[in-house]
Amino acid sequence: MKLVLLTAFGVGGATIIGSLIGFAFKKISHKFSDIVLSFAAGVMLAAAVLGLILPSLEYGGKFGLLITIAGIFVGALALNLIDKLVPHLHKLVGAEPEDHKNSGLSKVLLFVTAIAIHNLPEGIAAGVGFGSGDTSQALIIAGGIALQNIPEGMVIISPMLSAGVSPKKTFICAMITGLVEVVGTMIGYFAVSVASAILPFALAFAGGTMLYVISDEMIPETHAHGSERGATYALLVGFCVMLITDTLLG
Repeated sequence: MKLVLLTAFGVGGATIIGSLIGFAFKKISHKFSDIVLSFAAGVMLAAAVLGLILPSLEYGGKFGLLITIAGIFVGALALNLIDKLVPHLHKLVGAEPEDHKNSGLSKVLLFVTAIAIHNLPEGIAAGVGFGSGDTSQALIIAGGIALQNIPEGMVIISPMLSAGVSPKKTFICAMITGLVEVVGTMIGYFAVSVASAILPFALAFAGGTMLYVISDEMIPETHAHGSERGATYALLVGFCVMLITDTLLG
C-alpha cells in the first residue's frame, strides 16, 4: 500500500516537475519536448501491451480474448467520449479565443478541467497495474505515464502565462492536474483490489485508454513540428527499453 501511494505521488508529481521546468525554460524547443514525449509513448505502448493487455488475456480464462477486446474498445471509447466533451491540451493550446471577454478565471478552469479529466484515466491505469499483483510491471507502467507527464507539464506553462494567468495560479493548476492522477491511481488500485473479478476487464480497459492516448494525442503531437524521424526513433527506443526491462525482470 505504501508503495502504491508513493508511486501515485510520483506519477502526479511528474506533471509538477514538468511545470517547474516549463517555468525555468519558458521557450522549450518543440524538438526536445517531442523526443521526450516520443520516448514516453514507446514506453507506454510496450507497457500497455506487455503489462496490461497480455495479462488481461491470461487472467480472463475461457473468455479472456473476448473480455480483453471488449475492455480495450470500451477504454478507447470512454476517452473518445471525454475528448468530444472536453478537448485535450494540444487542441486548447492552438485554439484562438472566440470571445475576448473571457476572464482569466474561465481560461484557468478550461485548462484545468481538460487536463485533469484526461489525466484521471492515466492514473487509473497505473493503479490497475498494481491491482494485478505484478509490482515490477506496475512500476514500469507508472514510469511510462510519469515520463509522459513531464513534457505535458512543460508545455502547459507558456500558453497559460500568455493567456494572462498569473504564475501562482498557473503553478496551482499544474499541482491540481498532478493530484488528479494520484486520485486516479488510488481508484484503480482499490477497485481491482476490492473486486478481483473485474481484473481482466480493468487491465484491458486501462490498456485501451493508454493506446488511445498514444495514437490520438502523443504521436500526432510529436509529428506536428517537423521532427518526425527523431520522434519515431525515440518511440522505438522507448519501446525497446521497456521490452528489455520486461524481459530481464520477467
